[in-house]
Amino acid sequence: MSNVSESRNSKDEISNAELVRKSQFGDKAAFEQLVIRHQDLVFSLAYKLTGNREMANDVAQEAFIRAWKAIEKFRGDSTFSTWIYRITVNTAWTLRKKAKKHNTLNIDDTYEPIVIDEKKDPELVSIKSDLSSVLVNALDKIPIEQRIIVELKNIEGRSHKELSLIHIS
Repeated sequence: MSNVSESRNSKDEISNAELVRKSQFGDKAAFEQLVIRHQDLVFSLAYKLTGNREMANDVAQEAFIRAWKAIEKFRGDSTFSTWIYRITVNTAWTLRKKAKKHNTLNIDDTYEPIVIDEKKDPELVSIKSDLSSVLVNALDKIPIEQRIIVELKNIEGRSHKELSLIHIS
């Protein structure tokens, strides 16, 4: 595995790369540790892509299921986190298409209201609210493939190199 040199956080903590290797040999406990380490990031991305907590939970769960089924194919060309991000993006895209096809959920209408602390400067609150609305509306108008890249780059702070490894199907 060439580029899987994710470092250890402490002496006793096993690296993501080692957890991947163990998972590839069927170690469910190792994969569970990968899930625990990445579940917040995966859910956060899924929520940003769907705008809906229930759908984000479905996307995150499905992404980890797909990762487990494909862990043997993980070559290590990227870090596990980049790989699971790509799976999450593709899963969100697939589930979004299915939801629209079946008209069971209109994802575009499911954005939850932004909760703002009233104690903050009212002018700042107003500006943030206006900008947030403009951003959400603008993102809704671009194709999902472009929206995903914009959000990964500008909201998640992903590098161009990481973005180049994400293939949206």
